[in-house]
Amino acid sequence: MDTQERDSETEWIRRSQRGDKEAFGFLVKKYMRQAYCAAVGFLGAHDEALDASQEAFVRAFLSIGRFDATKKFYTWYYRILRNHCLNVVRNKRIRTISFSQIFDESFEVISSDPSSEEILERRELRKAVWEGLWKLEVDDREILVARDILGTPYATLAELLECPIGTVMSRLYHARRRLRENLEGKV
Repeated sequence: MDTQERDSETEWIRRSQRGDKEAFGFLVKKYMRQAYCAAVGFLGAHDEALDASQEAFVRAFLSIGRFDATKKFYTWYYRILRNHCLNVVRNKRIRTISFSQIFDESFEVISSDPSSEEILERRELRKAVWEGLWKLEVDDREILVARDILGTPYATLAELLECPIGTVMSRLYHARRRLRENLEGKV
């Protein structure tokens, strides 16, 4: 995030702290895709991920007055989202895993003119990978989604997960290994 973007975000936060819902809307718009993907990593279901990310934004808005505007908003918001998702998982309030709804075309890299066969292969691969992810523990899914789907940098992951970069790298290595084991013979 460059300085101008950071200053703009800080202004949105300060306006939000004064009760400006429109300013908070800019924060929601900026981070909603990232939040949804993180929630999918925890919950595995489209509707539940939408609900959780929205609920976390509501909680963030209600608590924005206590937020230090000099800090990174997403890091703070992510903790709210993570805690909420873990509570949902703990309370087993997840209805179903809907693989077909989880990742739409915006997550695909599509060639200029994909054939029907290519589209079907991508869908099958995506489904197999998601099923493999869902078999993992929530901590493994969390780090794999954050790094390999969202492309979150290691330093940001260390900040989000509140651990050293070396720990992030180790956790990611082991999570990838476990995912590979889950996918053997399926892809």
